[in-house]
Amino acid sequence: MRITEHPIIEFRRGNPVSFTFDGNPVTGYEGETIAAALHAAGVRVLSHSYKHKRPRGFFCAIGNCSSCLMKVNGVSNVRICITPVKEGDLVEMQQGRGELVAQD
Repeated sequence: MRITEHPIIEFRRGNPVSFTFDGNPVTGYEGETIAAALHAAGVRVLSHSYKHKRPRGFFCAIGNCSSCLMKVNGVSNVRICITPVKEGDLVEMQQGRGELVAQD
């Protein structure tokens, strides 16, 4: 599920990086978003709607909607469609609206 060639864009894949999603190992590539890496790994449900608990998938891919909010390295409400994957990231599906963290 990853693009390997493109007729217009010069395509170069970065080095592989390992991270975990809900306790399972996943491989992504430098320069790739967390959502793209999860999509390539076959993950299609990224969250559930607050009220009706309906599954939500990869939707806007530009950080405008709330379909891809997840907990990343202990921080809730991270928009994984615009967040680059990093080695060792701990990504978890977020339950509900996430936790509020006081900022200094």
